[in-house]
Parts: sequence; structure tokens; C-alpha cells
Amino acid sequence: MPRRLAVSAGLVTAGAVALTVGFWPDGGGGSGGGSGDAGRADGKGAASSAAPRAPEPTPSYALSEAPATIPAVRAHEPARGPGWRPGDGGRVVVGDGRLADEARLLAGELRLKYGGEAEPRAGDVRLELAKNKAGTPKEGGGAESYTLTVKDRVVRVAAPAEAGVFYGTRTLKQEVADGGTAPEGVVRDEPAKPRRGFMIDIARKHFSAGWIEDRIRELGDLKYNEIGLHFSDDQAFRIASDSHPEVVSADHLTKDQVRRIVDLAADRHMTVVPEIDSPGHLGAVIAAHPDLQLRDSGGAATRGAVDISKPKAAEIVDDLLREYDELFPGARWHLGADEYQALTVRDPETSFPQLAAAARDRLGSGARVQDLATAWLNDRAKAVGPGREVRAWNDGFFRGGVTSVDDRVEVAYWTGKEIGAREPVEYLRDGREVVNYNDEYLYYVLGQPNDFRYPTGQRIYEQWTPLVLRGTQPVPASYDRQILGATFAVWCDLAGSQTQEEVARGIRMPLRATAQKLWDERDPARSWQEFVGLAGRIG
Repeated sequence: MPRRLAVSAGLVTAGAVALTVGFWPDGGGGSGGGSGDAGRADGKGAASSAAPRAPEPTPSYALSEAPATIPAVRAHEPARGPGWRPGDGGRVVVGDGRLADEARLLAGELRLKYGGEAEPRAGDVRLELAKNKAGTPKEGGGAESYTLTVKDRVVRVAAPAEAGVFYGTRTLKQEVADGGTAPEGVVRDEPAKPRRGFMIDIARKHFSAGWIEDRIRELGDLKYNEIGLHFSDDQAFRIASDSHPEVVSADHLTKDQVRRIVDLAADRHMTVVPEIDSPGHLGAVIAAHPDLQLRDSGGAATRGAVDISKPKAAEIVDDLLREYDELFPGARWHLGADEYQALTVRDPETSFPQLAAAARDRLGSGARVQDLATAWLNDRAKAVGPGREVRAWNDGFFRGGVTSVDDRVEVAYWTGKEIGAREPVEYLRDGREVVNYNDEYLYYVLGQPNDFRYPTGQRIYEQWTPLVLRGTQPVPASYDRQILGATFAVWCDLAGSQTQEEVARGIRMPLRATAQKLWDERDPARSWQEFVGLAGRIG
């Protein structure tokens, strides 16, 4: 097998230049033309008169540099050595059978063999769950933290949990894509934020299952851990239903397609976050059940809103939430709760007397329509079940009133443009946990209606951090721990404005910039131009 020569930078000493020579794992070292007896004159043995061979030079290497990845690694301890690159005979081996899926994925990507549970040899990658001396999982560092060590032509990825190991393999994959070699040394890495999400509005625009799966693969390599599916709105309902097939639109995802999406996301350690927005944005349900549409005191219909004084409206939404419990086994649900049109008028109690009466009957004489809407949200959180984390849009939380949103409901903060808008710090002062959906930076709205503009990766990369919840101003850093992370969202208000492929191209750099700022909130070390160049090299 031919050997591959690795030559380091020349060393200049006393006017002489010495070349440093070494070999990759599939070959030996030395400056001669072969090894063993291959250099003998007669092919049988060395001639007795042959001069002794000069000693081979000792390899010497420049101090390694941190790997170039997106998102950038948070810490790298440089070392001297040849690094590691995939080669013939290289394997991915594991120290725990639970890592077999991560190992097989990486082996396929780097064209290595999967070696099962084994100790590594030169040229191998070893994936392992970090353990203490007692053999139990090692404490310290979050589940998504990992250590990647390159030494003696072996890569070791160790983490407290499988997710961290997976992220270590993403770093290795990008290192190899950038320069062919993983640099010597130790990477110690973990995300700044536990929620790193992307949301796609598949209700207003039908996206194929294949397109969604491609985004999951892309997001996984960028260390995202959520993908949201907003699949119900005024325009359409996009997932098959057994409990209410009458609400499902012609173009939709089958349950088998959704299961494949969920399984692929799980393989990439991503949670699929479904959203059935209510009590507004239910036009597709109303189309099949027109008797549920909210009407004002004059009989005028209110677009997209169901009449929450009618028990049947709650029954249908709860049927759907419970039906999809099995389909979406992840820990999170988005319940919407935004833009309920009954609360956008000057006097909701006068305009919608049936809602005002229902609020008083259920919640007491001082209750208003906003309290009835809050009770609706709390009821939907109960329907989802106690084991789930649930979130709702910030304009579904109201100031004052006789009731309040359940403490377990997270705030999905997207805008300050609603009537009676509340500053983000109001939610934070109340102790709420918040997911950042800032519509100034993180909203990609097809057709750019209502003064929206397509976000650029450069603006996110250079100006935004998770503390910037509304507009362009950050909240005080003292609230950082309550901001769980952020989600970059694609909304399809003017669905025909872009094709699926155009959307994928348009969000490519914004997704990468968002990934960087969620993994590490500090100012990036690379300029924007350098970041774009790196993205072009590693995909």
C-alpha cells in the first residue's frame, strides 16, 4: 500500500533548513525508499559492506490551531502532532453500544468502517460516554457538552450523554471538510443556550417531507436541537388526522411521513415541536365547522377565531392535541395563543357579549374576555399533559385580569407590535422563561408583507444576541439564564413568493449565523467575510 507523506513547515536554525517528515497511519516513517528488507541490494540480505543507515529524523510539528467550524468551538488546547485524517483501514469504534447510531453515521460520512465496541488503534475514531472511576456517568458539563481529543493519530470524542457525543462528531466532520485534517489537541465545547431552534410554517405553504428532512440534516450539522412545525392556520391544516379528518387539507403530510421526520430528528438529537395555534388562526378548522366561528354583537364573522364560549371548540382542539401525543413524542408543544381577534378591538366585552358572559360565569363577576382567553390557554396546556414543556406567543399573555397563564408555560417572544404591547422585561420580572423569536432579526416572512424584510446572516452575526428579545436593544444581562434560547422562523404569509428551494437558499446564512450566536454569545472571532468563506468550505 503506498504511504502518504506528511511534511511540516521547515525549521530554520543557524542558516540551515531541516524538513520534518512523518507518515499518516497507513504507512511507516523514514526517509529511505522503503522499510524492512526492501532496500537490500540482492533482495535476500544486506551486503556486509553496506554503510549503516542514517537515523530517521524525529518528527516535529508546529503548534496546532483551533479547528474552523460553525458554530465555532468554545475552547481548544493546542498541541504538537500530525493531527488525524480519515484513511484506508480507519474505523469508528465505540466504548458503549448506545453510541452505535452516532458511530455508523460518522463512519458513512467520513468513509470509514464501523468497528463496534473496541479499543482504538492508529487511524481510528473512538466515541465514548465519559465515566468516573466507579464506572458511572461522569458529572460536570451539560448533556450537550463534549471533549474531542486528537492524539497519537487517534480521535476520541467523550461526553456525559449521547447528544454531546453527536455534537463532537459534527465538529470532527466539519474539521475534515475544511482542511482534510483534525488538528492535534483538545476541544472542550458546550452550548451557551439549551434551546437552538428553527421553525417552518407548513400551514400556509406545503413543504415536502423530503425538504423538511434535508433541513433536519442541515440543522443537525449546525448543532440545532429543535425544529418547529406550525401545521395549522387559517389557510390549511397539514397533517393527517384520524379524529378529525374533515379539517385536513388536500396537500398534507401523512402520519408515516411525520414519523420518519420525527425519527430522523431524534437521530440528530433534535426535538420536533408541533404547534396547533388556538383560539385564533383556526381558519382551517372553521372551514369544516362554520358554527364555531366567532361573531360579534352584530353577527359579523371574525376571521380565523373560534368562539371560545362554545364547548365544542375546545373539544375539537383537545381531540387533535391528544391524537398527536403519540405522533410527537418529544418533550415540547407550542400552543400559539396569539392574535385572538376578540382582544384586538377597543371594547371586547361590548363587541363580544357572549364571551364576556362566559368569562363571568366561569371565573367570577370581575372576569373579562382576556381572562377567558387565558383560561383557554391553561386548558390546552392541561390537554397536552403534565409531562410536556409548553410555550405560547407573548401576545397570549395579558396584563392584569383575575387569572394568569400557568407558570409552566414559556413565553415565545416574537414582537412588541401588538395592542397593549409589554416590554420583554415584564415577563422576565415575573420569573417567566423565554424563548427568543425576535421578529426584527429571526423572522423570514415570504413576500415581506407588513414592513418585514428578509433577515440577513450578517445582521444576526454582527448585531444580535439572545438578550435582544425585541427590536434591537438587549435586556439586562442579569436575565440571561431565563432566556432559554432562540428560534429562527420561516413564515409563509405570501406563500407563492418563493419556492422551497429559494427558501432553503435564503435561510442558509441566517441559520448559520443564528447557530453561532446560540452556541457562543460572545463576539465572534471571525469577520463576517471569513465566516461566509468558512461556510462555503464546510457546507
